Amino acid sequence: MIKLSWRRGTKTFKPKQMINPRLLELETAKEILEEVFHARPSDVEDMIQRRLEENNLNRYKSGEAQWPQEFCLSE
Repeated sequence: MIKLSWRRGTKTFKPKQMINPRLLELETAKEILEEVFHARPSDVEDMIQRRLEENNLNRYKSGEAQWPQEFCLSE
């Protein structure tokens, strides 16, 4: 906390934490899903995980994401 003295008294300011906008968007989406579908937080997490797995599987099937042609093992 930082205390700054001004003519009218002392005010305390807490430094703002840096928030990742994508993380904030994800948390907001989770809350909306919970409210709209009356789902438990664990159900929402499962829904998101399944969607991520489906998207990754579809990317590999369509050829968008492929294994690298070369790789190097460092010692």
